Amino acid sequence: MPAFVPPGVIGHNRSLFARNYAILPPEGMFPSLLPGLRDAQVYYQATPQMGARFAQGVLEVFPGGGTREPREDGLEHFLYLLSGTLSVAAGRESAALAPGGFAYVPAGTGFSFRNRGEETVRAVWIKRRYRPAPGCDAPALRFGSRETVPRTTVDESGRWRQYLLGTADMTMDFEMNVMGFAPGTHFHCVETHVFEHGLVMLEGQGLQLLDRDWHELWTGDFVWMASFVPQQFYCTGWEGAAYLLYKDVNRDVEL
Repeated sequence: MPAFVPPGVIGHNRSLFARNYAILPPEGMFPSLLPGLRDAQVYYQATPQMGARFAQGVLEVFPGGGTREPREDGLEHFLYLLSGTLSVAAGRESAALAPGGFAYVPAGTGFSFRNRGEETVRAVWIKRRYRPAPGCDAPALRFGSRETVPRTTVDESGRWRQYLLGTADMTMDFEMNVMGFAPGTHFHCVETHVFEHGLVMLEGQGLQLLDRDWHELWTGDFVWMASFVPQQFYCTGWEGAAYLLYKDVNRDVEL
């Protein structure tokens, strides 16, 4: 029996790939199976094939699944739990990550993960090649949780941030921040900057300006933003919104 196609699926589709940004709602994504994983799959959202300088996707790990053996690919990795519980071991440390929990694994450190529960795990997975800087130490392995990271108030309008991996840490070449908005709040300007972004809507909804066009974002959506694309976010709906934001920082431009 052929699959059912909902009425209006073409006209209502919000997926978009442009020269300097992409919007990828979850319902249009397809998984990749990888040799180093068992009972797990990755929905890639940002890769060098689209022009990104990093890779990001949603990792799904089914009960009992995980890595076949410790991974050490010379890259730095970041995991952020969306649902389920994931046991992560890296170096000589380990932690059981619940929703909001995260792990940063520096380049050169082997790591593994396993779903020991009965619920499918979903996690944001980011990887990139580390850029060392003269005079700066290599970053350290980190485990943490959004629940214990303090909120930093941006202004009196109701905007706030959580710096999951800290900020202005010169050992790091990227940040992972949770950006929060009360209903009706927005950035103070249309931003245009050198930083590249990967955005995952964690809560709520909003309108996102990308280049010259506005796009509606809902919980679960992913957005890739290249360097210098004009951008603005406006929180809509009756409740607040929050998104997880990748941002490359603390390094000079390469010539």
